[in-house]
Amino acid sequence: MTAYRDQYASLFNEGQNVVVMGISNDSAEDLGSWLHDADFPFLFASDAGNNGSTYADFGGGLRDNNMVDSRAVIVVGPDGRIAGVIESFNQNDPTAYEELGAIVDRVTPEADD
Repeated sequence: MTAYRDQYASLFNEGQNVVVMGISNDSAEDLGSWLHDADFPFLFASDAGNNGSTYADFGGGLRDNNMVDSRAVIVVGPDGRIAGVIESFNQNDPTAYEELGAIVDRVTPEADD
């Protein structure tokens, strides 16, 4: 997720008008600690104890064991609607950022020059 953090500004227009959220089955305490320690500029959500229902409400699919897919990412557009769900985000794969950037570009107005 640090590669994701480091590319945040260039991919997500400094986070303006878009919410990027990683969701997992990790506890809120673990995610909060990680978020704070690594200074991530986006949200993490915990689905621990919810049997995947929170993630499913965002449109994500669950594995057979009702666990959230590995490093799932949800993008919420400026209109407050879910713009995209990447069910398995591989932070080490450059094409993952292309997919995520394409979702953000689709819902983010172009900046005036």
